[in-house]
Amino acid sequence: MIPQTFTQTITLGDGRTITLETGKLAKQADGSVVVRMGNCMLLATAVSARQASPVDFLPLTVDYREKFAAAGRFPGGFFKREARPSNEEILTMRLVDRVLRPLFPKDYHAETQIMIQLMSHDENVMPDALAGLAASTALQLSDIPFETAISEVRVGRVEGQFIINPSMAQLAESDVDIMIGASEDSVAMVEGEFDEISEEEMVEAIAFGHEAIKAQIKAQRDLAKAAGLKPTREYEQEDNDPALKEKIHGLAYDACYNIAKKGSSKNERSEQFSALKDEILATFSEEELEEKKELIGRYFGEAQKEAVRTLLLNEGIRLDGRKTDEIRPIWCEVDYLPSTHGSSIFTRGETQALATVTLGTSREANVIDLPTLQGEENFYLHYNFPPFSTGEARPLRGTSRREVGHGNLAQRALKKVMPESCPYTVRVVSEVLESNGSSSMATVCAGTMALMDAGVQLKKPVSGIAMGLITDGDKYAVLSDILGDEDHLGDMDFKVTGTEDGITACQMDIKIKGLSYEILTKALMQAKAGRLHILKHLTDTIAVPNQDVKEHAPKIIMRRIPNEYIGALIGPGGKVIQELQKASGCTIVINEDPVTEEGIVEILGTSPAGIAMVEDKIDAITFKPEVGNTYRVKVIKMLEFGAVVEYLDAPGNEVLLHVSELAWERTENVSDVVNLGDELDVKYFGIDSRTRKEKVSRKALLPRPPREDRKKN
Repeated sequence: MIPQTFTQTITLGDGRTITLETGKLAKQADGSVVVRMGNCMLLATAVSARQASPVDFLPLTVDYREKFAAAGRFPGGFFKREARPSNEEILTMRLVDRVLRPLFPKDYHAETQIMIQLMSHDENVMPDALAGLAASTALQLSDIPFETAISEVRVGRVEGQFIINPSMAQLAESDVDIMIGASEDSVAMVEGEFDEISEEEMVEAIAFGHEAIKAQIKAQRDLAKAAGLKPTREYEQEDNDPALKEKIHGLAYDACYNIAKKGSSKNERSEQFSALKDEILATFSEEELEEKKELIGRYFGEAQKEAVRTLLLNEGIRLDGRKTDEIRPIWCEVDYLPSTHGSSIFTRGETQALATVTLGTSREANVIDLPTLQGEENFYLHYNFPPFSTGEARPLRGTSRREVGHGNLAQRALKKVMPESCPYTVRVVSEVLESNGSSSMATVCAGTMALMDAGVQLKKPVSGIAMGLITDGDKYAVLSDILGDEDHLGDMDFKVTGTEDGITACQMDIKIKGLSYEILTKALMQAKAGRLHILKHLTDTIAVPNQDVKEHAPKIIMRRIPNEYIGALIGPGGKVIQELQKASGCTIVINEDPVTEEGIVEILGTSPAGIAMVEDKIDAITFKPEVGNTYRVKVIKMLEFGAVVEYLDAPGNEVLLHVSELAWERTENVSDVVNLGDELDVKYFGIDSRTRKEKVSRKALLPRPPREDRKKN
């Protein structure tokens, strides 16, 4: 029996279409949809358990996977099966998760799983831009409690014109690459990179994307209505005790207000809030605590949050005593680690990042092998967030999704100012040593200084700042350089990076509905002032990139050779290049340029003599004498009919100096004119038309004797 299907079509401004289809695939899921644009097809499913999980939060999993079969490819590597997600897949999961998670009911704790799979790939469609639309549509088709439909779009700008969901080719020409997630009336998430655009241009791009999202939300609702709206399921509600809540508020609110007003450090505040909570718990009997401890903790947290927010809005006092636009004290240092190729420390308040830079050849490039993208990154950044940075002791479980996301944001911020002709593969690693506030923005600042310390010729230095917003609907406060607690208690947190001339990257999570573009613009302008303040600290520490790499860092020389000489440089079984690497102490990498049909030789080494040795060998292998030129040669072999000579400027390049070309006089024995080891000059004549061999002559450089003398001899 053919299943009944339902479809809705969304038409973009340039005539391209997106189709939503349900009823054909994955019908046992609570909700499922196929989203198609061109030949790109995503299957999204939503499933949620009927029973609440024992945890006091929403155990939500958002999973996005790209199937290699979608592009007609095999998985790379030894195991021919898709395994753990790639960094790119993790980044897409985070983009979707950050928009969906706040829209589930706060008291909904059932295990929930959103799975999005790329089933068919189209090289002209970037599937990550459709993942949010697919996830939200699956939820709309289910009975899972969810506040409102959302969608996500990518916005690019080519030749001044904004584009929704640009292709990879269009994105390569774009000065804007921004992902926007929103409901019909509120922007919830923004993340992107830019070619130093202004704050006003960024807001314009967000507004443009939001209009396209509204049309996609309408299509979701129309599809759900056509397929038959499902009533939202009943679920187990959280326990609530209004009387207890009022009691805790009375005991905690004023005391929390006074603690927050003191303007203390993170540890001092934590101890004082913890002591206050213990005092409140001590007012309850053991029986009451056994029954109500979880509720007491929740209500205490709510009272604490309300007190801190009210203090900020009414008196403009922050937890650490700063003004709303004040940046914490900053100190910086470069060249801290003696053995790295570049290093720096950036400390802002209680946040500290130690960045290192390593320089290498193209062999160290980060290989990307995905169904939708293949290539290499010659600049990449890794971000590490160990538990001691927040004073915790917890198990290490590998690289977290958060570390992948924060590292990607910092990488996007810095790659915009990397030199276009940088010969190195560059790896930046940020070790977060302390964290209370944005460590990703500390990573950007530390990364900038470490790159400059390493001698990487950045176009411009980049700084970054984390901002916050608190509002009660009437009043609002924009906070510069937010603390970790302010991030948790606020209504918006956003990170902005850029040069003195414009924004290079951003990441925003907006937790309230109906944020006006006026407030958003004001917040971005305040961020610009803070960003420039931080940038001055960086440039006061290191004003311009070092002109040369460090003495112990490898120097890289790029040479181009005709493809026909690559084999000679490598040698049989790699013998020549291996022996050369061993003798010179250099790393030699050879790549072919398909455009110019040349070999690109990368020579990486710390010894100038070693690099010179490799260059001499390349010169020798690729040596081509020019007709009419004179060359110095050395006799390396004596023959009856001539001498084999080697070009002194190109060792290993030999040519026969025929006995007839030794002198104008008749020569009976070669040894009458030259001997083994002799050095002499010869003139090069090219290929002899008679012998079809290269011809050189000694006599051509000697005075020609009169004809009579030649006849006598």
